[in-house]
Amino acid sequence: MKGKIGIGIRAMGWKTNARSSSSKMKVWIIRGTTMVLLWTCLVQLTALGDTWGPRVLKGWPSSSTQDSHSLDVKFLPAAPVRVLPHKRVYQNNGYLMVSCNGGLNQMRSAICDMVAIARFLNVTLIVPELDKTSFWADPSEFEDIFDVNHFITSLRDEVRILKQLPPRLKKRADLGIVHTMPPISWSDISYYHNQILPLIKKYKIVHLNRTDARLANNGQPLELQKLRCRVNFDALRFTPQIEYLGRRIVQRLRQNGPFLVLHLRYEMDMLAFSGCTQGCNLDEVEELTRMRYAYPWWKEKIINSELKRKDGLCPLTPEETTLTLRALDIDRDIQIYIAAGEIYGGQRRMADLAAAFPKLVRKETLLGADDLQFFQNHSSQMAALDYLVSLESDIFVPTYDGNMAKVVEGHRRYLGFKKTITLDRKLLVELIDKYTSGSLSWDEFSNAVKDAHSARMGSPKKRVVISDRPKEEDYFYANPEECLQPLETKPVSIL
Repeated sequence: MKGKIGIGIRAMGWKTNARSSSSKMKVWIIRGTTMVLLWTCLVQLTALGDTWGPRVLKGWPSSSTQDSHSLDVKFLPAAPVRVLPHKRVYQNNGYLMVSCNGGLNQMRSAICDMVAIARFLNVTLIVPELDKTSFWADPSEFEDIFDVNHFITSLRDEVRILKQLPPRLKKRADLGIVHTMPPISWSDISYYHNQILPLIKKYKIVHLNRTDARLANNGQPLELQKLRCRVNFDALRFTPQIEYLGRRIVQRLRQNGPFLVLHLRYEMDMLAFSGCTQGCNLDEVEELTRMRYAYPWWKEKIINSELKRKDGLCPLTPEETTLTLRALDIDRDIQIYIAAGEIYGGQRRMADLAAAFPKLVRKETLLGADDLQFFQNHSSQMAALDYLVSLESDIFVPTYDGNMAKVVEGHRRYLGFKKTITLDRKLLVELIDKYTSGSLSWDEFSNAVKDAHSARMGSPKKRVVISDRPKEEDYFYANPEECLQPLETKPVSIL
């Protein structure tokens, strides 16, 4: 009897243990399933990239990039829910790789052109490679400056964009088995359709190694022009970190009233390249000349600085700029944000401007050293900050019509024809020389400057077209009139 009872007890114990083991097994299965689900959600959240990833998981500024002040919540990157456009389905004709050349804004306009070209050729665009070998030697990648996920997803209803080639083709590209060429400057889209597309179909990949001014300003299909604008004004969004710092600069400027952005293009590289040496001493002239000869891709070596200045082809000097701003009756107490690198000649050349307009500021004076530490030796990222501040300013005044001046001018037109004073440098140097020589009184000089610029304040106008001299006609990105809402033309006043 005892044996039977013992066996029964052991059987009951076995059943109890079995039930216990089964319960534990169920708990572990539930835990494991939960962990898998949580991990899957995390991966999906990160993969969303443009909608949430950069702004929630990656976009928050780290403590190492902040000053001692507490963060202003309203200036932290937001995380808007955005409905992605439907993908455009088309037969892919091949892959287009591009290597941009030049500074930030030259590359910016080139990227817009390349997207439009890829769309009209029905090819897949690989995220453009930025210039790392120019004078500035900026090692930044595309994703260091622009929000790459937004760039890809926001344009997916127009063109397929990949971060890199598919593996099989990437292996070919890494081995250098790619057809590489520079396209012809100022070409119509028909050139790309008739000359470049057959090469893409033949080789599967074509690499365009120069992209500056490779698409004509005028005579292009309206849809192509509008796509260039869409890329420029929507798809090319800066990274959350750059936009955050840009908003902080604007916030600090706004706390002290209106501000003018002065794009004072008077850095050493500009003067060496242009050969403009007005106001420089002999040692500086020699230094600039040596630098010009040191860069073989700067084709022009022997330059007559005085003649070039009289033709209006030199950037205004800081001293000439001071006289111009005073003649335009710019308020002495307005903040002037200097959007530029290091001014050649330093404080000596900036003395007149600082005396006439004492509220001169730069990003380096508005932000702490910790804020800008990751931007050092990254000129394109620094230029991106200046770009954002320039868009928000009450007045934008460039002293030379380079790429930043033109692209910002066009972007400000798109934002509602915000006041941009485009200076007539040829006339200004003539008037300045007459005033400094005593031929004109101050009132005569000032009135002449104001009269000459009354219609150069960023108001609506038609692009000037010179079909046989595209370099001399109005740049598309300075006045993208196909994309602008018409405004009633009103008299423009100066602060």
